[in-house]
Amino acid sequence: MKANEVSRLTNLPISTLRFYERKQLIPEQFISRDENNYRVYDEGVVTYLHDVRMLLTLGLTIQDIVLLINESSYIKKEALVKEKIKEIQELEAKLNASQKFLGDLLEGRAHFQTGCESQ
Repeated sequence: MKANEVSRLTNLPISTLRFYERKQLIPEQFISRDENNYRVYDEGVVTYLHDVRMLLTLGLTIQDIVLLINESSYIKKEALVKEKIKEIQELEAKLNASQKFLGDLLEGRAHFQTGCESQ
């Protein structure tokens, strides 16, 4: 596939694809060159790039993802992923506490009162 097709299938601008290449986020196994020296992407790059976007959404940095790609030590990779899971669990606990507080506020069970009467 050419870059424009990968861009279309992943909703990533071509400039982002080039940026990912410069940062070594796209392993060489997904990129080759044709006879005109144009980049040709393996079809697997689409799924791979969706995974990269998910990792970025989860709060991993580009450096974290490069480590996951290039690090040979499973222990280092495992530590990184477990730390991210811990962060997500902590965030989930905070969000659950926030949701409970707001529910209590609406029901008049919170110590903080809005001064409004329920209808």
